[in-house]
Amino acid sequence: MNINLEERKLDVKHVHVRAHALRDSSGNIEFVGTVNDITERKAAEEARRSSEERSRLIVETIPGLIAVMTPQGEVEYVNRGVLDYFGRTLEELKKWGTTDAVHPVDLPHVVTTWQHAIETGLPYEIEHRIRRVDGEYRWFQLRGLPLRDADGHIVRWHNLLTDINAQKQSEEKLRRSEMELRQMLDLAPQLIAVYGPNRERLYANRVALDYLGFSLEEWRQSPGSGNYLHPDDKERGDVFIDRAVARASADELELRLRRRDGNYRWFLTRFNALRDEQGQITSWYVTGADIEDRKQAEDTLRRENVALREEIDKASMFEEIVGTSPALKAVLSRISKVAPSDSTVLITGETGTGKELVARAIHRRSDRASRAFISVNCAAIPRDLIATELFGHEKGAFTGATQQRLGRFELANGGTLFLDEVGEIPSETQIALLRVLQEHEFERVGGSRRIRGDVRVIAASNRDLQAAINAGSFRSDLFYRLHVFPIEMPSLRQRRADIPLLVEYFIDRYARKAGKKIKRVNKKTLELLQSYPWPGNIRELQNVIERSMILCETEIFSIDESWLPQWPLPTAEPKQQVELPRRLLVEEKNMIEAALKEARGRVFGPTGAAVKLGIPRSTLESKIRSLKINKSRFKAE
Repeated sequence: MNINLEERKLDVKHVHVRAHALRDSSGNIEFVGTVNDITERKAAEEARRSSEERSRLIVETIPGLIAVMTPQGEVEYVNRGVLDYFGRTLEELKKWGTTDAVHPVDLPHVVTTWQHAIETGLPYEIEHRIRRVDGEYRWFQLRGLPLRDADGHIVRWHNLLTDINAQKQSEEKLRRSEMELRQMLDLAPQLIAVYGPNRERLYANRVALDYLGFSLEEWRQSPGSGNYLHPDDKERGDVFIDRAVARASADELELRLRRRDGNYRWFLTRFNALRDEQGQITSWYVTGADIEDRKQAEDTLRRENVALREEIDKASMFEEIVGTSPALKAVLSRISKVAPSDSTVLITGETGTGKELVARAIHRRSDRASRAFISVNCAAIPRDLIATELFGHEKGAFTGATQQRLGRFELANGGTLFLDEVGEIPSETQIALLRVLQEHEFERVGGSRRIRGDVRVIAASNRDLQAAINAGSFRSDLFYRLHVFPIEMPSLRQRRADIPLLVEYFIDRYARKAGKKIKRVNKKTLELLQSYPWPGNIRELQNVIERSMILCETEIFSIDESWLPQWPLPTAEPKQQVELPRRLLVEEKNMIEAALKEARGRVFGPTGAAVKLGIPRSTLESKIRSLKINKSRFKAE
C-alpha cells in the first residue's frame, strides 16, 4: 500500500495506553487494552511549565531579593539574588535560621511582625538589616503578600526585599546633620524659634524653652504669643509679625518677653524668611537677643541725663529768666512767639547776657521739649575738629579715628542744637552747616552715606556777623539761613531796672548754698551795683555776688568797692554818652592785658587770666580776638 505523505496530513495526539494480559481456558495469552486521549492535558501541562519558566525568568531579573514561603513560613523558593546575597544554596537556606541573618537589634521586631502576619493572614511591610555573605549588614525593606486559593486559604507567602541601604545612609546623615544643627541652636545664647510658612510652630531651641518654662510640645500647643509678651508690647508685636509676613521680608523689633518666673526682659527680635529654589517661603526663623542690660543702661543713662540737666539748670547762671524791664519783656514776647515753630533762631548780644538761657527757654516751650537739647560752643573747639564734632566721623576717617563717632547733629535728632559763638566756625565747615539747614542732610567725616536729620538749630553770637561778612570770614548765605528769626539780648546796662531783682535772686541762691542767712542788702552796695556799667553783664554780676557771699560774715550783704573798677557815672550829656562805649572797651582791654601779664600769657588753668578775671575761657578768648590783643608778648615778658 502506497501512502502519499505530502497529500495527507498526519494528526499526532498524545494517548495513554493501558494493557492487561488474559489467559483463556486453553492457556493461551490474550492482551486486552484501553487507549485514552490526553492531548489536552499534556498541552495544559506544557503551557503551565512554560508560564512557570517565564515567571521564573522574570523573577530572576527583578532587582530585589524574592522568596516564596509556605503558609507555615518555610522557604520554598528563592531567586538568584537571594542565593548570591547570602552565599548559600536553596537547601541550605531551608535549614538556615532567621536569627542568623537578621541584625540582632531588628530581630525582635521582625519576629513579632511575621508572627502577626501568620496569625492574621494580612500583608506586612517592615524595614530591617540583613547580613550579607561577607558579614556586612545592609538595610532592606521587606514586603510580604499572601497568595490564596479559591477557598481563600493561604497557599504561599511571596516576599520581596528591596535594598534601601543608600537611602538609610542618607537619612542617617541627614538626621545627624539635623541633630548637630539642633545642638548648635541649643547652645546658641539667643532665643530661637522656627515657624512654618503659615506660622505653625515647628521648633524652639533649649534656651527659648528654658526661658519660657515650656516643653517643646507645650510650646507648640500654646494658644499664641500673648501669654508671654508684655501687655504693652502685644499690639506692637502682632503688627510687627503681620507686617513681616505680609511683606515676606526680614524685620526686627524690641519687645519684652515674660520669663518662667514672671519677670519680663527686653529682647531684640529678628524675623527672617527661609525660601526654596522657587522663592517660596518654607519656614520663618525668629531670633531674640537679650538686651535687658543695654536697656537698663540706657534707662540709667537717661535718668542720669535728666538729673544732670536739672543739676545744670540749677547750677547754671540762671534757673529762670529774672527781670521785668521793658527790654526783657520784649525778648520774652519774641520767645513765646517763635518757640512753637521749627524756625531757625539767631540770638545776638554781648557776652554774659544769657543767650543760652534764651535758647533753652525756646526749646522748653517747643514741641521738642521731651527730646535732647545739645549745646556746642564753637569757639571752644579747635578749628580742625569742629566738623567731626558737629557731624561725627567714620572709623579710619583720619589718624586716631579708631571707631565710628556720632556728631552733635545725630545726638540732637528730634531735638534742638544750640550753636554758641557760631561766628567762630571756619569757612569750610560753614558750607556743610549751610547744607544741613537747606536740605536737612549731612555726611559724617570720612563717610559717603547721607544721613537725614530732624534738628532745630538755634545759633548765637556776640560778634558783629555783618562785619564778619564784609571781612570775608562769614558766609552771607549762611547768615541769612540763620537769621530767620533774630532775637537781640539786651545788655545789663539796658535793663538796669532788673538789677535789684537779679541781686536778690543771686543772694538767695548763694546764701542757701553757703548756709548763710542774709536779711538785707547794704544801701551803698545796691547803689554801687546799679551804677556800675557791667561790661561782663549778668555773668559778671553773678561772679561778684558769689565772691561777696563767700566773704560776707554778717546778715547784711555788702561788697568791696575795690572789686569794681572806678567807672565814671553816666551823665545826660550826649558827648559823654557817645564816649562811654569807647572808654569801656579801652578799660576792658587794659584789664585783660593786666591779667595776661600777671598770668604770663596763660589764658586758662588755675593761674590763668580767665580765673583772675572771673570769666569763662571761651569768653576771654573771644574778647582777646575782638580787642586784637597779642597774648604771645606776655609770655615773652
